[in-house]
Amino acid sequence: MAWDFDTDSAYAERLAWADRFVRDEVEPLDLVLGSPFDKANPETVAVLEHLRAKVKDQGLWACHLGPELGGQGYGQVKLALLNEILGRSSWAPSVFGSQAPDSGNAEILARFGTEEQKTTYLYPLLDGRIASCYSMTEPQAGSDPSLFTTSARRDGDSWIIDGEKWFQTNARFAAFFIVMALTDPDAGAHHGMSLFVVPAGTPGLEIVRHVGVGTEAAERGEHAYLRLTNVRVRAEDMLGEQGQAFAIAQTRLGGGRIHHAMRTIGMARQAFDMMCERAVSRQVRSGTLGELQMTQERIADSWIEIEQFRLLVLRTAWLIDKHQDYKRVRGDISAVKVAMAKVAHDVVLRALHLHGSIGISNEMPFSRMMVDAETMALADGPTEVHKQVLARQVLRQYTPSTTLFPSYHLPSREAAARRYVDGLLEHVVAQY
Repeated sequence: MAWDFDTDSAYAERLAWADRFVRDEVEPLDLVLGSPFDKANPETVAVLEHLRAKVKDQGLWACHLGPELGGQGYGQVKLALLNEILGRSSWAPSVFGSQAPDSGNAEILARFGTEEQKTTYLYPLLDGRIASCYSMTEPQAGSDPSLFTTSARRDGDSWIIDGEKWFQTNARFAAFFIVMALTDPDAGAHHGMSLFVVPAGTPGLEIVRHVGVGTEAAERGEHAYLRLTNVRVRAEDMLGEQGQAFAIAQTRLGGGRIHHAMRTIGMARQAFDMMCERAVSRQVRSGTLGELQMTQERIADSWIEIEQFRLLVLRTAWLIDKHQDYKRVRGDISAVKVAMAKVAHDVVLRALHLHGSIGISNEMPFSRMMVDAETMALADGPTEVHKQVLARQVLRQYTPSTTLFPSYHLPSREAAARRYVDGLLEHVVAQY
């Protein structure tokens, strides 16, 4: 029986390097540079190329991808340990070649794309020369595919797409969009939708407006409201087979959800470290904040919640590595998704509150972190849906009682126990 929490020494050294590198060379970029997805900005491109070269020298580039695509092909446990570090910085995933939504888009292009699609989109994406957008959610439906209305109809050697898409991450910087559309209304959501690769600038593809999060100005927002009007794409621009969109999406989202969770650990730890520094630094009448019982309780609760969540994430990552089947770990991934937002919210809120007025100001990162925590409660399916998924998975493991009283009814159990003990005593006595 193996039960081991150690990290092999060689990988531990790489993680130590990544920790120092992110802290010293990547985190400062969050404070002074714009979006790492802006490939039209020569300053951004130059910085990324410089730092990515260092990451590649360490063998930590695009670790979620296989060696044939320039990555390490790491399993989810190793990725979890690395992403825990990357979660401290908005630039770090781009520097390490694992930024969403590009990482998920690269994964499905690698698995389901044609050679032409790989040459045109995948390899430039892996090289960091372009950015992409995954176009799924809709304004009237959110992330529920059964309510999607964006459709594609066949017209000779082409498909014509019409519809609207909401909160499209990276749309302003994307060189191409992976669009989910209904191609067979009679087949239902699970088998009637298909994915299309739509190049930016295709006639009829319109960014209605850019959308920020929280109080972020629209002109700086990295999400968008899209409208597709008679958008014509070639038949060969379909990604995968017709009707395969839902299956492809689940593969992509399963990995994406666990990676979000890994990075959330990094953000929660960051907020926790700030809370602890504040606790030992801030003087009050009786000493420091950290000497107050209520502060100690909040620090203890936060530490426990982070460690519990981290173990849940690592266990789920281990199960994914073991089974190599996201469906078998669907309930565990949903549990991680539910816990992620709550842990992030609670830890960040405690840290914010402990800082007083400066905590709520724009001179501290807590307001952004609070919005990020709520984003995690909505991204890749709302928390409520994942609670349902988890509960259904759990309940399938139980058999309903067929008797008048439940199986755990004490008088019934006592009667059965008495029969067992009487029979046992009779057997023992007979032997002697």
